[in-house]
Amino acid sequence: MKIALGSDHGGYDLKVHVMQVLERLGYEYEDFGCFAKERCDYPDFGAAAARAVAEGTCGRGIVICTSGIGISIAANKIKGVRCAHCADSLQAEMARRHNDANLMALGAGYTGPDLAERMVEVFLSTGFDGGRHTDRVAKLMALEN
Repeated sequence: MKIALGSDHGGYDLKVHVMQVLERLGYEYEDFGCFAKERCDYPDFGAAAARAVAEGTCGRGIVICTSGIGISIAANKIKGVRCAHCADSLQAEMARRHNDANLMALGAGYTGPDLAERMVEVFLSTGFDGGRHTDRVAKLMALEN
């Protein structure tokens, strides 16, 4: 499974760390930017990564800005995306198990490299529970315009 990555300047350093984690875990990834720490706009890169997941080019995605909030909002504007802003590994697990989240947003301003590594591992290795959650996810997707 290929992973879509996107960040703004505030998430750039953590994204580089996540790339190293993905390489160590044996995941292929595609970086949709940004490509340096110069000021840029998170909607551009969050949406690009989200489009790759929605279109099926990538199986899941990880997007990062300083808080994780803005880039998650941008990603969730793309039809077919369920981006969960996660602050710990339990949220990363539950986003997959109960919400079938296909992107995870991290806040580099308060997510250190060790925590991010654990969250990435959990997010990518956890499956969707299905069952009663299937109908709930379908209702979420029906909210799209």
